[in-house]
Amino acid sequence: MFRWYVVNTYSGHENKVKHNLEHRVVSLNQQRAVRQIVVPTESVSEMKENQKVTVEKRTMPGYVLVQMDLNEDSWSLVKGTPGVTGFVGASNEPVPLTQAEVDRLLHMEPAERPRSRAQFSIGESVKVVSGPLSDFSGEISEVNEDAQRLKVLVSIFGRETPVEVAFDQVKKV
Repeated sequence: MFRWYVVNTYSGHENKVKHNLEHRVVSLNQQRAVRQIVVPTESVSEMKENQKVTVEKRTMPGYVLVQMDLNEDSWSLVKGTPGVTGFVGASNEPVPLTQAEVDRLLHMEPAERPRSRAQFSIGESVKVVSGPLSDFSGEISEVNEDAQRLKVLVSIFGRETPVEVAFDQVKKV
C-alpha cells in the first residue's frame, strides 16, 4: 500500500537527494515501489531592489517526502541514497503521514495568496518613494508582515511623526 513517508536529509541538499533517489529508483528497477518524491516548497513574495519577486522557499528544510510501498527493498533503496540520514519515526519503523498532513504539506488545500517576507527590520532607515510623503526619510519602528505594512518615524516640521506605509512604498537607505 502506497503511503507518504518523511525522509531526513542534510539541510540544503533536498533537491540533490530527490534527484539521487529518482535515479536510484530507475537504476534499481523500483518504479513499482516508489511512486513520487517531493521537496515541500511554497511561493513567497519578497521585495528586492524595490520590485516584488516571487520565489520558492522550502517549507521543511532538511526533509523530503516520499510516496512509496514500504518493504525491505524500498526501505534499503531510500536509506542507502547519498544524503539521506534516515526516516522520521522509530529507527526501524518509519511512521507514515496522515492524509491531512500530506494535504497540508503539499498545499492541496484551497490555494492561498503567496506570503510576503519582510526585508525590513526595526531601527532600519528607509526613504518613502510613493504616496503623499514621498522623499521623506525615517526610521522603522514597527513591522507588520501580515498586513505588509511598516510604521516609520518621519521628521515633519522637526517632530518625529509615526506614519504607516506599505512595503512597496519605501526603499532602504
